[in-house]
Amino acid sequence: MHIHIFWDSGSPEGLQMPVARKISAVLGVPSSVSENHVRMMGYVVGRRQIDAQALLDSVQTYKHRHGISDPVLLVVNQDLFRNGNSFVFGLARQVVGAAVVSTARLGNEYYGRPADDDDLIDRITKEGAHEVGHLLGLDHCENGECIMFRPDTLDELDRKKKMLCPACSASLAEHLAGE
Repeated sequence: MHIHIFWDSGSPEGLQMPVARKISAVLGVPSSVSENHVRMMGYVVGRRQIDAQALLDSVQTYKHRHGISDPVLLVVNQDLFRNGNSFVFGLARQVVGAAVVSTARLGNEYYGRPADDDDLIDRITKEGAHEVGHLLGLDHCENGECIMFRPDTLDELDRKKKMLCPACSASLAEHLAGE
């Protein structure tokens, strides 16, 4: 198994490799980064956001056309939403092995704070590993420090550690062993 990370051209440059290495370290699965070739679908002009479900449809189509069976994580700069949520940091569709993460609300600048690449790498890593964790069979976790905890705010995301709790780690090992 291998995690394909597609980095969209609008996403912050120079962070691809540190994020990929850290996601691999958290999940114990090798990854690679390449330029995004997935068609960006689902932009809603009135919201100035992309419908994450529509974007995952595009990733699913791309995977099918190119015979990709491994998990794909798409990193985009555009703000995402899904029905029922005014925004989402990311979203996964386990059944097709596709996930998307937006950097739009992960940077300090969005909150009026000074830019910090280390903070941004940390947050993209946590959200990316979380979404890929779903693709690998993991559910949300109640442990607020576990990578599989579902954050609703940036502060909750920042409190998470870049690691799985013991229960989620054991669950991932079972899922990976059953491939």
